[in-house]
Parts: sequence; C-alpha cells; structure tokens
Amino acid sequence: MRPTLRQLEYIVTVHQLGGFGLAAETLHVSQPSLSSQIATVEAELGVRLFTRGRGGTQATAKGLEFVRRARRILAEVENLRSVMTSDLPFGGRLRLGVLPSIGPYLLPQVMRALHRDQPDLRVIVREENTLSLDEGIRNGRFDAIISTPEDHPNTWQRPLFTEPLWVALATDHPLAALARIGAKDLTGQRLLTLDTGHRLARIVYGLAGLSGGIVSDDYEGTSLDSIVLMAATGAGIAVLPDLFARRQAIHREEVVVRPLAMPDAHRGISLMLPVEQPVDEGRDRLVVAIRNAAKSLHLDLTEAPA
Repeated sequence: MRPTLRQLEYIVTVHQLGGFGLAAETLHVSQPSLSSQIATVEAELGVRLFTRGRGGTQATAKGLEFVRRARRILAEVENLRSVMTSDLPFGGRLRLGVLPSIGPYLLPQVMRALHRDQPDLRVIVREENTLSLDEGIRNGRFDAIISTPEDHPNTWQRPLFTEPLWVALATDHPLAALARIGAKDLTGQRLLTLDTGHRLARIVYGLAGLSGGIVSDDYEGTSLDSIVLMAATGAGIAVLPDLFARRQAIHREEVVVRPLAMPDAHRGISLMLPVEQPVDEGRDRLVVAIRNAAKSLHLDLTEAPA
C-alpha cells in the first residue's frame, strides 16, 4: 500500500509545525488519528520519520527526505488541479519567491502591472534567501523565483537586469569624502556582508580577493539593514545592491552611500521557473512586467535571448 495524499499532507504538516498536537488542530483531525496514520506509513515503509523530545517533534534524516519529496508531490497535485480548472496562466495562482534585497523595491510596480493586465491572477509572494529559494523552486513550493541565476542550475531562466553594487560607510570614515569607491580604496578594509546563504556574500568575497579587502569573519548580517547599522558604528564597509542602496540606504543619516567602481561589482538577476513548467503566455507576461519595472527604476536591462 502506497502512502495516500492525505497521509503525505499529515507528515508535511507535522514537520512544518513541529508537533503532532498543533498539526492535528490545523488539519482538523484528532491527534490519535493523526499519529495512527503516520505510524501506518512508517510501518509500511519500514522507516522512522519523526522523533519526539523535549524540544518538540523532529524529522529524522529519512523523514526530511520524505517531506521534501512529499511537498513536491502535493505541489504537483495542486498545480494539476489548478491548471485543469482554470484558463488563467499558472492555473490562476502564481507563487513567486524573491530575494529580500529586491522584493520591496521592485515588486510593487510588478504587482500593479500584473493586476492591471490579469486581474484574476492571484499572486503569493515570499521573500527568502538564495538557498531557500532554490529549495522552493525544486520541491514545488514556488512556481517562479527572482534571484541570481548561478545559484539555480537546471531551471528555465530568463535574464532580467544587472544590478550594480554600492558601499555604505560611517559618516566619519576616511573614505566618506570620496565620490566613488574603487578597488584600491578597499585594500585592507573590513567588508560587511550577509551570511553565506546569499549570493551577495560570495560576490563580496570575490571583491575582497580582487581588492585586498577583508571580509568580516566575526559578523554575518541577517539583513541589509543590519549590515548598514554595523557600518554606521565603524565596524566596516557594508556592500549593498543597487535597489536597496538607492531606494533606502541613501536616505539614512548615519551612513554615507557611494557607488562601488569595480569591474565585477554587480550581480545579475533572472527569472527562474521549473524546466517542466508548461510554456504559456503567463511566463512571457511576467518577464515583461518585471523588466518594465526594472527599467522604470533605471536598472540596466540584461538582454534576454529570443
């Protein structure tokens, strides 16, 4: 006997909520019934999916693999239902993942355009780091993501725009008087960046290697705001992507923001979809909406292949 879709949903929900009680309440079933269904799956497969302890319910290694594959199956079933019952692109529901350093500044224009052209399309947006976006596009949690293409191989990709990098420095930093910051200016300087779950961190490590800068090893920011605050205290120089720098950081009084004048001081941004995603006009409409929004924000559009 194979696990049913309902059993897959039970197991995914327990993992997501970290406990049987809350999962049972969310699923509107009794806890004994939920536990029995999961125990049945474990017995049939001959594996243990969860362990219980003081810290709550934890998935085993096999459990994590089960959850990853179950999410993909459930997403495909939901997609099948949506596509079969709707003539709209993406089955009427677009689950879009985006980098936090892009979403707040680019997506308002994109959402307006999509709603104007496709008022019945429901768009669900989540901001996550590079690693989480990659996991989401592979397990079916996202229909599309806006991210750095190098981090999402084996996906359908359409280049959108190139985003230059800036730096933020404390107002009394010796380099604050410069109009632009070059490679030689970063020699020996401590650079602040996000944690290694973000492509930006890898770009900053590359820039440090080219300039003789030093990436801070005692602090990795969890957000761009946090590394700006660190820069304001004189802890180092924060490296920022263009949209955040021009739309937010440049207005902060505790730092000065300057363009970074180095050949590799930029990142490419693309739209990624699963390769098995059906080809329809919704994909092209989404590309056009994002590129038009990027153009309105004075970003350099990356030429996309025909």
